[in-house]
Amino acid sequence: MNAAPRTRGLKTALMGCCAAGLLALTGVAAAHHSFGVFDQARQLSLQGTIHDFQWTNPHSWIYLDVRPSGGGVETWQIEMNSPNNLQRQGWRPRTLKPGDQVTVVINPLRDGRKGGLFVSVKLPDGSMIGDPTRHGNAPINVPVVK
Repeated sequence: MNAAPRTRGLKTALMGCCAAGLLALTGVAAAHHSFGVFDQARQLSLQGTIHDFQWTNPHSWIYLDVRPSGGGVETWQIEMNSPNNLQRQGWRPRTLKPGDQVTVVINPLRDGRKGGLFVSVKLPDGSMIGDPTRHGNAPINVPVVK
């Protein structure tokens, strides 16, 4: 029995696994972005109803239904930290539930779309949860100039 075809098959399988792993890592690296899309010099307070809370990697998301003064409903997309970091900060997958009435403070998107970067939330019971990665009200991922 010749072992060469079997060895060749194992090498091909190993190379295929390595290639798949590299492609997976490339996708994750490309998915991460700069926080420059958010206007971290401004904060906007939104009162609304939780439409959805997505506990997902690489970032969790709050979808908030807001009723503007002109009528109708606008769904805002609010980007948060990763579930891993949120869990260490006291969050759980059911911290926000569809139908919860909340006030969310965000750094809005610079381009005016209905979205932003999470700063804090006032929960239905009146308690507040902020982003502890911020020092005071300082923006995140922005160098501090001394």
